Amino acid sequence: MTEETTDVLVIGAGPGGYAAAFQTASRGLATTLVDLSPEPGGVCLQRGCIPSKALLHAARVVSEAKAAAHMGVVFAPPEIDLERLRSWKDAVVGRLTGGLLEQCRRRQVRFIQGEARLLSATRAEVTAPSGERVEIGFHHAVLACGSRPSGIPGLDLGSPRIWDSTAALALTEIPRTLLIVGGGIIGLELGTVYATLGSRVTVVEMTPTLVPGADGDLVRFLRKRLDGLFAGIQLETRVTALTEEGEGLRVISVDKEGKEESRLFDRVLVATGRLPNSANLGLERTRVVVGPRGFVEVDASRLTAEPTIFAIGDLVGQPMLAHKASHEAKVVAEVLGGGKSRFEPAAIPGVAYTDPEIAWTGLTETEARKQGVEVKVVRFPWGACGRAHTMERSEGMTKLILDPGSGRVLGVGIVGVGAGDLIAEGTLAIEMAALAGDLADTIHPHPTLSETLMEAAELFQGHCVHYFSPPRRG
Repeated sequence: MTEETTDVLVIGAGPGGYAAAFQTASRGLATTLVDLSPEPGGVCLQRGCIPSKALLHAARVVSEAKAAAHMGVVFAPPEIDLERLRSWKDAVVGRLTGGLLEQCRRRQVRFIQGEARLLSATRAEVTAPSGERVEIGFHHAVLACGSRPSGIPGLDLGSPRIWDSTAALALTEIPRTLLIVGGGIIGLELGTVYATLGSRVTVVEMTPTLVPGADGDLVRFLRKRLDGLFAGIQLETRVTALTEEGEGLRVISVDKEGKEESRLFDRVLVATGRLPNSANLGLERTRVVVGPRGFVEVDASRLTAEPTIFAIGDLVGQPMLAHKASHEAKVVAEVLGGGKSRFEPAAIPGVAYTDPEIAWTGLTETEARKQGVEVKVVRFPWGACGRAHTMERSEGMTKLILDPGSGRVLGVGIVGVGAGDLIAEGTLAIEMAALAGDLADTIHPHPTLSETLMEAAELFQGHCVHYFSPPRRG
């Protein structure tokens, strides 16, 4: 056992953890960053956001090559070299994780690979893979331990034929048939990849809609495309039994009418959400409070009930998004640097990187209805967008949720190619309390997809150039 001290101990090196470590170090605080992985990056970089987006890009290349025939550009049918595709995906991850290690060195952040457990409110023990232990004294700690895939209660066989998102992203094979349990973002993104690469993909989802959280009028564009890509989509359906049979899995599911169905699949991907990694941290040795669902309770500055310990990211609750964790890290670093800061964003964007993408930020139309908030909703169809037509992707829509009196932007929803890149303008508009007139009066380059935000705002004003929507009577 060796001993050392640090100003700030950050446990977890994902988008929240490494962002916190880099920013506290830049404020002159001695910082130590600990993670089980040999390199920083966390789930997002190593087993989530980045590898999935790399594979989605490959899938989109395949789809666009097929679609190009309509334009008079014909490619030979694609051949999938699984080993090279996997190696390329791993190389993308490797470049980024290596870059983070270099950032640690440049910023003088001490990175330790190991499992950290708190011994008290000011001490922790880190056990390396070799068994070597180091005890670290700290003035403050930042818990950024992230989350893990959740399973189906009572149905965990421990079979290699049952995948979580990590196993699916390993890309060890392209199964002939694949059942995805969960019609949320993770399930649909991975379903898109495997269906494009050749699997017959079926999705079952317990709720009445895909991508719960996004408005239904956005989801319907995606549903239409997925109906042509997937072998089947079943809503309000739950899996009740899984048993190994031969080289596959026998799956029993029940729909909302109580009708039972038995089917055989080569593999099953469980994508039903994630759980916070709040166990086995030694929190019982501190005053940190953990809620009934496993989330660590924090205040607006991300401080726990223990004055020396902060917590951020998936560990503290929804939404479980990398960019939310990174922003919380900024708040904590400002506080530890002697400033005053609070985590109180007006909007946090969400994106499903499917094809087409769905992105939303701020108040959704569904939320407004549930809360009884009066809003004005305007929709600009991408069928009226010149740039969308040049890309042969005119299916899509940009919608604004506005205060009916002032025209203040309360929410934005976009479905279409590149929606995830477009949604930042909507988030900025909400943060700046912008009005529809501000968007309408901002000159957007032509021809671009970004113009759809401007033209949606013009619809609210009643004089949109490229789309005529007659005023409703009565």
